[in-house]
Amino acid sequence: MPAVVAHIVFWLLLPLGWLFDELSGRGVVVFVALWAVGMFGLSYLPHGAPLVSAYVAVLDIALVFLIFKGDVRLK
Repeated sequence: MPAVVAHIVFWLLLPLGWLFDELSGRGVVVFVALWAVGMFGLSYLPHGAPLVSAYVAVLDIALVFLIFKGDVRLK
């Protein structure tokens, strides 16, 4: 279930960042390319497939920092 949440958040943050002009078209392409490398590249490493959800979560964190200019407060 956490892997599904990480992927949903990733695909929601990409258009959000693009719509609010925090990500350029090149930035979206770079993040999609990084996602594709993780999705398809990690499966070739021994024990790499379970790391895909953590990899996508790291991409989510990077997108949050880029879009919101810092961490999101939970107060």
